[in-house]
Amino acid sequence: MKMSSSPDGAEVSKKASPANWILQHPVYQQMKELEIGDGAQLHAAFLVYMDLTEVRRWTEVSCVKSPELQAVLLEGREKEGAPVQTVLPLPVQQSLSHKSIRHGLDRGFPMLLCAVASDSTLVYQRMTDGLVTPDPPVGPFKDVGRRQHRKRRQQH
Repeated sequence: MKMSSSPDGAEVSKKASPANWILQHPVYQQMKELEIGDGAQLHAAFLVYMDLTEVRRWTEVSCVKSPELQAVLLEGREKEGAPVQTVLPLPVQQSLSHKSIRHGLDRGFPMLLCAVASDSTLVYQRMTDGLVTPDPPVGPFKDVGRRQHRKRRQQH
């Protein structure tokens, strides 16, 4: 916050302009010190950090430099006592290779990829090492597929 003198000599505070508050945030400054050359990725990492800490209430969120990816990674816990997870914030226009995903997964923690759109929309995608069987659909679905037909054929 900037201070200036009023005509009567009293100190008056001026709020930082809304566009610059991000640049002055201590966590943004910490991310800048990691010296990632990509300003768009740095901005995306900060937006994801704010979402994780202020909206989703993650704990112990920290910033980590990934020299292989030239990116800021975030590590934190979804809730107290939960395992540490790695989050890779990525602007939507930035491409991602299999090799870069492998670098993230090799950290040993579960990994989330967070695509950050230009309008600050965030989309999280869980990344896994290998294929994972999806959970069955939730709802009042009945399996009336091929299994019932097989049962009928076996009975005749």
